[in-house]
Parts: sequence; C-alpha cells; structure tokens
Amino acid sequence: MKPESLMMSYGYNPAWSEGAIKCPIFQTSTFVFQNAEEGKAFFEIAYGKRDKHPGEKLGLIYSRINNPDLEILENRLTLWDKAEACAVFESGMSAITTVLLEFLKPGDLLLHSSPLYGGTDHFIKKVLPAFGIKTAEFKAGMNAEQIQELAKGLGKPSLVYIETPANPTNSLIDIAMCRKLADELSTPENKVHVAVDNTYMGPVWQHPLEHGADLVIYSATKYIGGHSDVIAGAVLGNAQIIQRIKVLRTFLGNMAGPWTGWLLLRSLETLKVRMDQQEYNASKVAEFLNQHPKVEKVYYLGNLKPEDGEQYAIFNRQCKGKGAMLSFDIKGSEKEAFLFLNNLKLIKLAVSLGSTESLAEHPYTMTHADVDDDEKNALSLTEKMVRLSVGVEHYSDLIADISQALDKV
Repeated sequence: MKPESLMMSYGYNPAWSEGAIKCPIFQTSTFVFQNAEEGKAFFEIAYGKRDKHPGEKLGLIYSRINNPDLEILENRLTLWDKAEACAVFESGMSAITTVLLEFLKPGDLLLHSSPLYGGTDHFIKKVLPAFGIKTAEFKAGMNAEQIQELAKGLGKPSLVYIETPANPTNSLIDIAMCRKLADELSTPENKVHVAVDNTYMGPVWQHPLEHGADLVIYSATKYIGGHSDVIAGAVLGNAQIIQRIKVLRTFLGNMAGPWTGWLLLRSLETLKVRMDQQEYNASKVAEFLNQHPKVEKVYYLGNLKPEDGEQYAIFNRQCKGKGAMLSFDIKGSEKEAFLFLNNLKLIKLAVSLGSTESLAEHPYTMTHADVDDDEKNALSLTEKMVRLSVGVEHYSDLIADISQALDKV
C-alpha cells in the first residue's frame, strides 16, 4: 500500500490498547520487565553494547529511551523516505545538532552548503568551532572538484551537510554530486557521510536517500506536524546509523515526549492531502507574483526553466514536486518589504513554515538575522526579500490578500 494509506494503521494493533482505534498517549516514564534477563537484554541494545540478534527487538525500558507513541511514529515516518529506521526529537534543532555531534569530533572538517537555516548556520559557525571542528561552506553551482579544492588543508572531512532547496532562496544542491564528493573524500578508516535537511520539501516532494544521502533530517514542526501546535524533529537512514544517533539521543536526553509523538501520528494521516493542496496553492500564488509590477523576482522551484541550466537539471532529477515555499524580492528595500508585511490580513506575519495557515516573514531581519550581512547579500538574501509559506486556504483569497498588501506599498 501507499504511505498515505498506511498512515492510518501501520505499526499499531487496536487489540494492544483495549480496542482503541487510535494509538493512545502512553503517558508513563518507565516500563515493567517480565524478568531480569529481559531487562539486561534491552539495556545491552539500548546502550549500544551489542547488536540485535536476528529477529530480536528492543523492548520498552524508559521513555527517555523509547515509548510506544514514538516507536509507532518512527515506523510510519520511515515509509515516506523508504528508510530502514528513524529517530524523533523534541525539535528540529535537536535532530540537527545531534547528527553534527555524532559524526564530527575535534580536528574534523564539516563541509556544508550555503545558505542554511539561521539556527543551523549559528550552530555550525559559532558553536562547533569551540569544539575544535573546522567548517567550510560551498554554494549552489559548485562542483565536486571545486568543493574539494575549497577543503584542502582545512582538516579531515567527516560530514557533508546540505540543505536543499535552501531556505529561503530555493537554490538546489545536487545530492548525487555530494555523494560522489563524500566517496572521494572517504578512506577505509573514515567514511564521509552525507546529511540532507529535507524540511523545505517534506517527506513527499523529495527523497534524499534515493540519491545517495546517508541521513535525512526534518524539522517535524513543519509539514510533518502541519498545524503549528508542536515542536519536533526527525532523522532517517539505515538501521546502523540511526542506532548510533539513538544512543547519543539517550544520553543527551533530547527525544520527543509521548504527547509530541501522538500529535505527529495524528498529523501524518493528512500529510499527503495537506501538501498536495499547499503545492497547488503555491503555484497559483507564484503565477500572480510573476506578473506583478511591484515584484522584482520570484524564487520558486516551479519557475525553473531549461535556460536555468544545472538548477533546472537538478530539479528534474531529484524533486518530485515544486513545493509550497517561495520568496520574492519586492521593488525597494526593507521599508517596502515591511509595508507589505504589515498590511497582510489573511496571511499571518510569523516565522516557521509548512502548516495549514499561510505565513510571511522577512528572512534578512528574522530567521536569518544572525547570518553575516555580506554573506546574505552575496546569496541574494537581501532586505527586499519576503518569504511565503503557502497554506491550505483558497488560493484566490491568498492572492487577494497579497494584492491588497502590495497596493499599500
């Protein structure tokens, strides 16, 4: 069956919970072992002291390690990306930082794309250096040879971390190229992994594992949660890699709680229909903005054409949809962008993305405020840019709201 069908029942049997058609919230801190031998076996696996025996499963121990709501959620999330395993976290940044801390150590080099989400950019540039980790950033359009040249003499490469499409410019990075780069930089003693922040495309519009990524990362707050009422993150990959991440998660203590797991299970049931509607609405909004005299440029995957060269080629190779995120440059600067934002009525002025309601924000001074100004301007992330996350409202009402706000500029 397709993932959207399996979201209703996969991994859960009503007979386990008094016939409840939906998985209950397992609001408990600890679980009872049937015997001491079982407790010993569970802890050996949870702490990474040994691998599971064929057919063996990790039983329930303690909600910092595992919980039925989280396990069912993790099982269902693997279906979209065809991953072997998943680990969920209490926030997207928890997922991102745990991956970075697991695969980097003092003296290592992190290669990362640019631009990145502002919180990720801050952690990479302001926190990782304190642990003796070197970083080097590359931009869309650079090939593997150029990136290798960039990395020369900076340290031992250990991880390639990319965000594609980039937030908020929608620029694309070739995942297969990053896989090739990582393989060329790997040695028998040191495998270089590839991690992809897939938040902008959600689990429907792009599947990085199919293109060679080792890890897929989500802020599950966004499309997966979809209702602006939960903060969460997720990491997916093969069983061995996710087990490493889960062991570190156990000791960092940044796993999601049962309420978070339950809310995300609810949201997964409507993920596909929500994202389909958001994608359709975004295409209509983009059509309107493309023609508006007060709009200078629209950054939207659906606008890519053959003359865009490699960006168009990457889009056709690795994207399964156009997404529902777009940014545009208003004619003017911060003043005009703020006038537009301050006059919106239906669309809410707020950060975040991927939820049922449409949102607008000013990346330069909000989500990417901590990114160096010169770097932002070099990446076309300027004071005249507005970012839109398109929701499930009727597209004609969204266009009417955008139109009246532009009239005020």
